[in-house]
Order: sequence, then structure tokens, then C-alpha cells
Amino acid sequence: MRLCLFDWIMCGQAGAGEQVSHLLRPQMGEAGEARLFGGGTASTAQAALFNGATSHALDYDDTHFAHIGHTSVVILSAVCAVAEAQGRTVEQLIEAAIVGSEAAIRIGEYFGRSHYQAGFHQTATSGAFGATLAIARLMELSPDQTIASIGLCASQASGLKAQFGSMGKPINAGLAASAAVQATSWAHAGVTATPSGLQAFNETHHGSANADAFRGLGDVWKFEGISHKFHACCHGLHSMLEALRHVDVPVDEIERIVVETHPRWMTVCNIEQPTSGLQAKFSYRVAAAMSLSGLDTGDIKTFLDEIVRRSDIIALAQKVSVKELSHFKETEVRVTVTSPSAETVISHDIQMPMDVSELIQRLFNKASVLVGAEAAERNWAAVHTQKAHQLTALF
Repeated sequence: MRLCLFDWIMCGQAGAGEQVSHLLRPQMGEAGEARLFGGGTASTAQAALFNGATSHALDYDDTHFAHIGHTSVVILSAVCAVAEAQGRTVEQLIEAAIVGSEAAIRIGEYFGRSHYQAGFHQTATSGAFGATLAIARLMELSPDQTIASIGLCASQASGLKAQFGSMGKPINAGLAASAAVQATSWAHAGVTATPSGLQAFNETHHGSANADAFRGLGDVWKFEGISHKFHACCHGLHSMLEALRHVDVPVDEIERIVVETHPRWMTVCNIEQPTSGLQAKFSYRVAAAMSLSGLDTGDIKTFLDEIVRRSDIIALAQKVSVKELSHFKETEVRVTVTSPSAETVISHDIQMPMDVSELIQRLFNKASVLVGAEAAERNWAAVHTQKAHQLTALF
């Protein structure tokens, strides 16, 4: 979780320069008790909204594939705002975030793929419930207050996959974090709600009511399967991009590129002809062309509008075909690059275990590109500080 916190902070610091962050900042109202990425303060609910949207603006934060949701961007945005306002320790923040992340994953599995395929953004829906339970843990709410929080969250949780490729996607995350802050605040004040809020939400939002999602709760920690991003685009593209790192074929010799992936991603990150850098983050074809052309897909500056208009990128993207293989795992891909002299076939699964030392090194490399080496070192020290306000002082 400290690695997630480190990763999330750098995403928020870098995201503060994005347009959605600039546009939201004037809407935050009067100064409050929680810091905002890029400077300033706001109320806890507004800070959670702003920081959630800002840290997801680059779509560079971690993901869990059990439910296909970005957990940290919602949960840490909510928990950090409340922890700072209440003078909590980083240890308490970490503990609450672990509980909330595990809850979001389990609840996301409870809703199931039917919920996701119907068009709901799990980051925002199950994420809102996870963040609510994280704050309930942090605030030490009673069982009745916690149940009321879930019920109140159920009336607010929302988020559509239709927003992918627009500013609405990061705002989904911010609204989820804010909903959690409001739900727990209301419940703490004595507001009551239906005790069956989670079940009702499942029934009305195309959920599958998968009770097996809660098996082993408290003993088996699914959170440990969290996956960090090393490319500044949709996580569905990452297995392909990791595979392409091992392709050594001159661009001018490439005749064809075939990407075989799970059908789930065909409606998520398969924009055939993106017209902006933001849309390119959801395009197998253009992302593959960028990578094979030697562009650094780990650098946010790579995904610019002018890149998708480059004639060489367009030409190479047209050589890419994307095929679905239903027997593949959602985290698995196979890439075939054909040239006159050879056919290169590489498979990759981003859920393959990574050594912790390698993970730390790659996160530090990512941080150095996003915010600079000195800021990376400060962020790393901050996630080991004592008080939450010492941590948020870096925002």
C-alpha cells in the first residue's frame, strides 16, 4: 500500500498540470481543511473530488483486474482528505486504505462483469463503496453507522465507461471519492439509510450478485494482486506494450502487426482512429505504432494530439489488426510482428509476479519522468512519515 501511495502521489502531482485539473480548481469554493494537488485547500469532500480527478487525469494510476477498477485513485483521494482534516497518522491512513481497497475489489467482483459490460465504470462504482468503508474504518464508525454509510453511498455511486477518452473519466473517480466522504460524514452525524443499499445497487445496476466474491474475506488478500502502470495509457494496453518492448524489428521492415487479446478490451481500448492524444491512450493500433516507432509510452508528453496526426504513426497503425481470443485471460496478450525476413511472436501477462525490488525501481523510474528524481525521493520519504498532514504537504 505504501507503493500505491507513492505511485498515487506522483500521479496527482503530475496530473495537476492537466486541463481538467485547471478547469476544476476554480470550482472548489472556499479554502478548507484538506490540501489540493498543485496547491490550495478545500473542504474534505471537494478535496476528495479534485484530487481524485487530478490523480486520474493522466490515467496512469494502479489497477486491479479482478474487477477492472482503479482502486487507489478513489480510495486514497478520499482517505487522505479525511486523514489530514482529522489529524490522523499515516499508519492509520494506510490501514484504512488497505481495508477499503480489499472491499472495492470484493464488491467489484460481487457486481461482476455483467455490471462492467453494461457500461458502468467499476473505478467509480465499487470504488465509491470501497472508499466509504475505508473512511468508516479511519473514523471508527459503529456498525450501524457503517451500514448507513453504505446505504447513503448507494444513492450516489455512479460512473459510465462512455466517458472513456474524455475528461469525464477522471471526474468519475473524483465523484466517487467525494461520495464516500459525504456518505460517511452524513452517517456519522446520524443520518440513516436502507441497510440493503449494496444489494439494491447490485439489482438496479446490472450486477451479478456473486456471493463467492466474499469468500476468504480477511484471510485471503486479493489486494496483493494490484497492478501498477508503467505506460501512460489504459491498462488494457499494457500487456501489449510490455510485449513490444522485446520486439527488435526495424519499422520500415514491418509488414503486419497482429494483437490478440481478451474480448473485454474490444470496447474499452480499441479506438481504431483516435483524433486526440487522450483517445490514443485507448487505442491498440496507435499505441502499438508509437511503441514500435521508439516513442516512450511511459512519458505523458508522448500522448499529444500532434502524435496521432503524424503520417508515420498513422501509416504504421494501419498495419495493426486487433483480434479477440475468448480463452485468453484479461491480462494476457499475444503479439505477432511480421517482416520479410521473420515472424516474431511474443506473449505477455501483466499479472506475472514482479520482484519487489524491480517494482520499486520501475516506480522510481516512472516518478523521475513524471515529477523529477528529487521529488520522487521526497515522495518516498513522505509515505514513511508519521502524520497525514506531513504527507499531504507535498501535494
